[in-house]
Amino acid sequence: MANTSTAARTPAKASKKVASTAKAVRKGVSNKKVAGRKVAPKTDAAKADAAEAGAAKAGAKKAPAKKIIAAKPAMKKPAPKKAAAPSTVAGLVAVGAMAPDFTLMDGAGKPVSLSSLRGAPVVVYFYPKDDTSGCTVEACDFRDNLAAFRKLGCTVLGVSPDSVKSHAKFAAKHALGKLTLLADEPAAGGAPAACTAYGVWQQKSMYGRAYMGVVRTTYIVDAGGKVARRFDKVEIAGHATEVLAAVKALG
Repeated sequence: MANTSTAARTPAKASKKVASTAKAVRKGVSNKKVAGRKVAPKTDAAKADAAEAGAAKAGAKKAPAKKIIAAKPAMKKPAPKKAAAPSTVAGLVAVGAMAPDFTLMDGAGKPVSLSSLRGAPVVVYFYPKDDTSGCTVEACDFRDNLAAFRKLGCTVLGVSPDSVKSHAKFAAKHALGKLTLLADEPAAGGAPAACTAYGVWQQKSMYGRAYMGVVRTTYIVDAGGKVARRFDKVEIAGHATEVLAAVKALG
């Protein structure tokens, strides 16, 4: 009978133990004494769930953050170089500045002073050399438009480092008529004075050889003696017409 009673009580105690253990597990108590007994270890499934949850938690903490590649700062494009304004080209007379005065001989050996023409616009065009192809075309073009310039009260002066004799020959050969050509002949070993004063006497190059010469340039001097317009490195075709339009625009 004693054995039967003990056997009967044993399942009851075991049942209480399981219930107590389950309760402890639900409350999250681990390895602590509950009613004087240790909680039973977690089942394999519970361990697996715990391990997965722990791994997920650990992954959340330890997972390396996505590497954010900072965008490289955009390379700043160098600011485009501003083309030099006509009034700032080295050596040339600035638009708005007083035009340097000069007195030069024309093809007839008669002196002409720029200051003597004050009170009306004057076109002063500098060219490299008499009787060369480009200079001939330019001179003939100004000759053909001379009446229109005169109608506006404007005098046209062509200036080069050639001699008075060279100008006379050039004018006669191409029937330049009343077009005034002035001789800015340099002194021996020197530079032509007017060409230098107006900044058109510059170093040039041809076939790899450097030399000093006139850079084709045209100035419009207003009635007050100031530079109203300047045409740099002139393109010959249509130039006289372009200058005439600019003189008309002066009013």
